[in-house]
Amino acid sequence: MSIDPSAPVPERFNMARYCLAAAGETPDKPALIVAADACGTPSEVWSYAALEDAILRMAGGFRTAGLAPGDRLLIRLENTSAYALTFFGAIAAGVVPVPASDQLSAREAGFLLADSGAAAIALSPALPVEPVPEDVRVFAPEDIAALRNSPRADYAGTRADDPAFLIYTSGTTAQPKGVLHAQRAAWGRRPMYQGWYGIGPDDRVMHAGGFNWTYTLGTGLTDPWANGATAIIYTGEKDPEVWPKLIAAYEATIFAAVPSLYRRILKYAGAGPDTMPSLRHGLCAGEALPEAVAREWFERTGTVLYEALGQSEISTFISSSPSVPPKPERVGKPQPGRRVTILPQDGGDEPLPAGESGLIAVHCSDPGLMLGYWQRPEEDAAATRGDWFITGDLGMLDEDGYIAHQGRADELMNAMGYRVSPVEVESVLAEHPGVAEAAVAQVEARPGVEIIAAFIVRGPGDAVSAEALDAYAEERLARYKRPREYIFIDALPRTPNGKLRRAALAAMRASHTA
Repeated sequence: MSIDPSAPVPERFNMARYCLAAAGETPDKPALIVAADACGTPSEVWSYAALEDAILRMAGGFRTAGLAPGDRLLIRLENTSAYALTFFGAIAAGVVPVPASDQLSAREAGFLLADSGAAAIALSPALPVEPVPEDVRVFAPEDIAALRNSPRADYAGTRADDPAFLIYTSGTTAQPKGVLHAQRAAWGRRPMYQGWYGIGPDDRVMHAGGFNWTYTLGTGLTDPWANGATAIIYTGEKDPEVWPKLIAAYEATIFAAVPSLYRRILKYAGAGPDTMPSLRHGLCAGEALPEAVAREWFERTGTVLYEALGQSEISTFISSSPSVPPKPERVGKPQPGRRVTILPQDGGDEPLPAGESGLIAVHCSDPGLMLGYWQRPEEDAAATRGDWFITGDLGMLDEDGYIAHQGRADELMNAMGYRVSPVEVESVLAEHPGVAEAAVAQVEARPGVEIIAAFIVRGPGDAVSAEALDAYAEERLARYKRPREYIFIDALPRTPNGKLRRAALAAMRASHTA
């Protein structure tokens, strides 16, 4: 049955109920396969009926524990199926999960706990948080497991605009900002089904990310389940060589990853036309897909990579797909049902004609658009212009309806599919006693490979080393936020008014490495 991507969202809507509708239609079908290795024997197989039962029992457990609809629950768990059950169990109960990466430092996780005002935290002892206030309810892994034995609840009678989940993303300040999504967020992903995935109930979707990544929670779980397909998540060591073996062993038909992983698979895994016979195509998002990688992947495997552009506030909204062939130097077209335009960078809400560059904007009526930034009304105001949400991405619409992505209008960086604020990294490095000033920028290490580099002005008489700064950052920043390179300079490049000239940093690196 075809799904209309522009159909209005029902007034009463629970995201978990929507995603698990197949439990009533194909209860015995595998909904989730958890793979610990590439031998083809899964460590876990969850049917739709078993998955729904566990999620509704967890919803009942959260209610019994005293969590009320709207309460926030920070999830600080490792990469296991318990993460997904906790996330969807909370949504089923009307509780608002706050997913956190296991890569975050204790300090970063502590900020999320405090800023979200979470009433509870699902916490692995291997993933510390500092501090945890006494009035915050702590669910240890054994408590989460016990919740699956709670009396089964029904789905909360939430409305489409009620809060569903809260995710944190880098902004242009020193701390991440919360993005609050409504229950309708899952319905708002419907344009992606054929506008990017080309998905059907017979597909087996393997996502390269862990359970504790929002890219996986959406593309790897939410959308396959909403289509009655089978989701496959791997929890073992993620060497590039393992992915073709996993795809073949578990007969995945769609594979989703960041472009840099496709590049590493091509380089190290010997991917070829016979290594992944079940694969129909690949999906990539999170960072720009180099044309050379897309071309080599097709030449080596015979399958196409479909790219998408999106962000935490709305997920993906521009993409290529089986019905929208990739076009060189273009991300794709607006997905069916989306209203996307290009607005002048310097103001105004009149769309620009084809061929002119400006800010990519999405209409505020899109059901996939966030409710707003968590407790940041000034950010909400800055992100809207008339009836349009300003994404912060620069682009150009061509005469064929394709959109070229031309980078960010702000200074956000991209690392392994995560947005990273240079200000956040700089503020941490500047706290080191041996650092007088610090600046961070994304630079090209070699063709097609970009890294985060730190430019350091040492304190007077100090000889702080790159190794010392890296160790310092390791304790305070998630791995994907940490600089890969430290460059020591005498002074930061600034304008006459003292503003950092971040664009000049790449040239300074070139002169230091020449």
